[in-house]
Amino acid sequence: MKYIIVTGGVVSGLGKGVTISSMGRLLQSCGLRVTAIKIDPYLNVDAGTMSPFEHGEVFVLDDGGETDLDLGNYERFLNIHLTQDHNLTTGKIYRHVILKERRGDYLGKTVQVVPHITNEIQDWIERVAKIPTSADGKEADVCLVEVGGTVGDIESSVFLEALRQFQFRVGTENFLLSFVSLVPIISEEQKTKPTQHGVKDLRSLGLSPSIIFCRSTEELLEPTKQKISSFCHVAASNVLSVHDVKNVYQVPLLLRSQGLHKLLESQLKFPIQNPDLGAWETMANDMSQWTDTVQICLIGKYTGLQDSYLSIIKALRHAAIACQHKLDLQWVEATDLEEENEEAWSKVKNAQGIIVPGGFGNRGFEGKILAAKYCRENSKPYLGVCLGFQAIVVEYCRNVLNLKGANSAEFDDSAAHPVVFFMPEIDKTTMGGTMRLGSRITKFTQPTFEDGSASLLKQLYGNKEMIHERHRHRYEVNPDYVSQIHNGGLKLVGRDESGERMEVAELPGHPFYIGAQYHPEFKSRPLAPSPPFHGLVLAATGQLDSYLGQQGKSSNPTPN
Repeated sequence: MKYIIVTGGVVSGLGKGVTISSMGRLLQSCGLRVTAIKIDPYLNVDAGTMSPFEHGEVFVLDDGGETDLDLGNYERFLNIHLTQDHNLTTGKIYRHVILKERRGDYLGKTVQVVPHITNEIQDWIERVAKIPTSADGKEADVCLVEVGGTVGDIESSVFLEALRQFQFRVGTENFLLSFVSLVPIISEEQKTKPTQHGVKDLRSLGLSPSIIFCRSTEELLEPTKQKISSFCHVAASNVLSVHDVKNVYQVPLLLRSQGLHKLLESQLKFPIQNPDLGAWETMANDMSQWTDTVQICLIGKYTGLQDSYLSIIKALRHAAIACQHKLDLQWVEATDLEEENEEAWSKVKNAQGIIVPGGFGNRGFEGKILAAKYCRENSKPYLGVCLGFQAIVVEYCRNVLNLKGANSAEFDDSAAHPVVFFMPEIDKTTMGGTMRLGSRITKFTQPTFEDGSASLLKQLYGNKEMIHERHRHRYEVNPDYVSQIHNGGLKLVGRDESGERMEVAELPGHPFYIGAQYHPEFKSRPLAPSPPFHGLVLAATGQLDSYLGQQGKSSNPTPN
């Protein structure tokens, strides 16, 4: 097993996640199997209880792990399936060590940061690196490890010490340290001092990077590379420019053009094939040539931080790529619709399609219901995810079935008609890790409607009878109202294995009006868009009927 560590300096948010994902994609194109681990130095056990405003979205894995959004980058770029153990936090490590101490595993020894915490970190990395994450179920050849935060942070110091020891545990020929740094341009000059100080801090901890990735708005000049080489103890050829490109999918091509694969082959002393990025390269280059644009309006409650909806944005972009359109994403705060804000409503009315994603709490829910009502009455393509699905159920019950006072028990526990209620088995007192989480089965139990038409979503999934999608929710459609809702016209076409939990709702006769209790965005890929998102963009661009016609002739189902 080869280990490639990616650290960062100067400031956070430089793009370590994209850099490590692009490196992984390049290695995959050389015929290697790749896995990835993200180290987050915070004390939280996982990201599940963090506010989206604090840390961006919570990315959910197949096994129910609530993790950092960077694991989403890894899965999307590398088309792998990670586990909750691939997100390593200070909270997890300390909890594990303390549990061992309480059991007496340390045989009376004084438990210390060194060696017990650092050994636990090293053991964790070695163990998790061997977990198969690719479709063939085989162990990876290369494990990429991203250290969150920046070098010099107190929180990350124990992890860097563990990695200093780790290089000798696995052998220097199996360990490569890289560093992502910022090269700002001030008065038209590329400044290297931030990189010099970042590497100096890293070397003071006993770690010396072999490759330096320099983030900048413009391509790194040769004199800049030479200066960084001189002051940072690396060859100039190992100073790579990661400057701004037309789209993020071109970053693997950028790294290939600078010979990163050859550097890794030389440093880690193992033979690799010449990279063949194939369909990925075609996609990355073709995107810049498209002239058609699709305008989608996202109605949310965390619009102040776009990272709160990162997977939603990526899934929409993947769908737009499949439709050969550029994505024009308009943002609307749900509360603005409640206040009849003209600008917000103008965006809704002018958009070609509407997406209402998940969320927690009462704020903005009525705005989402208003959006669902507008789309239903005006034949505008609409996709509701999780809370967005529950919004169309509540709206339909209120305005079509005339169930006055219909609401979700999450927002009104004394509602006259609690058409959405708290799942009976969920713990009401403990917040972390207690929702219905992870990959679950959805069966299309009601795929054909009275008029003879078929479920759009089932067709988009390649007419599969059963699908697996990821969930993250505490509330669901109340079984007491299912028959009334379904027979009243809002067809609950997808249900769980028991038939008791509602997963998918569709409105027959509407161009595209679909709600999903699950989160399909988490399994979307650049070359294999999520079917619900693909359907939304197809409908918004007027391509849905022709696509479904071709789909019916094809024997190859949509990947899921």
